Amino acid sequence: MPSDALPALPCDWEAALGPAASADRLAGLATFVAGQRRRGPVHPESADVFRALELTPLESVRAVILGQDPYHGAGQADGLAFSVRPGTRQPPTLRNILVELSSTFGWPTPQSGSLEPWASRGVLLLNTVLTVGSQAGGHRGRGWEEFTSAILKVIARRPDPVAFLLWGKAAQRCVKDVDLTTHIVLTAAHPSPLSVRGFRGKAGFEGANQALLTRGADPIDWSL
Repeated sequence: MPSDALPALPCDWEAALGPAASADRLAGLATFVAGQRRRGPVHPESADVFRALELTPLESVRAVILGQDPYHGAGQADGLAFSVRPGTRQPPTLRNILVELSSTFGWPTPQSGSLEPWASRGVLLLNTVLTVGSQAGGHRGRGWEEFTSAILKVIARRPDPVAFLLWGKAAQRCVKDVDLTTHIVLTAAHPSPLSVRGFRGKAGFEGANQALLTRGADPIDWSL
């Protein structure tokens, strides 16, 4: 449903989501976001609101990493959970993810904070709320949660194994009724500086690959 506030959904996701992606269902959300854009900055830019779905088609989803809402600093949000565009200073939470990635595989810590390579390899980097204003959490409770919940339910119905990497209680509450004979759920503390101790060594990069292999699926290339 294209509008001044929300771009068109990728066709594959729109078809799979059915009524959850209908113009009627998203009308109130589009009106809210449009109103917020008239009042001040909204992140990410309109063209990037559904970027995670654009870069990771439904049929290619092999893992899901859930964030909460986009970064609210100017120029930070790029439409992918936890990611920033190349050349943008890495927020502390993202820095902790990249340090953990480096520690897990013995790689140099990436200098770029862009997680786009993951998205192109089937890692859906989905925020549960897809827009934000100047304050964190400002667009929660406006309808995004129902929309992204529908996305997670569609993925959970897939016959091919998907690894859900759920960092923090908020992400863990969002994923329910997953068939663990098919899919993989890995949990850890949120990688923010306040809880990073419970994240270290538990991010799930290796665990996801091991579980995918046991289900006959290819491992994910986590390099950046």
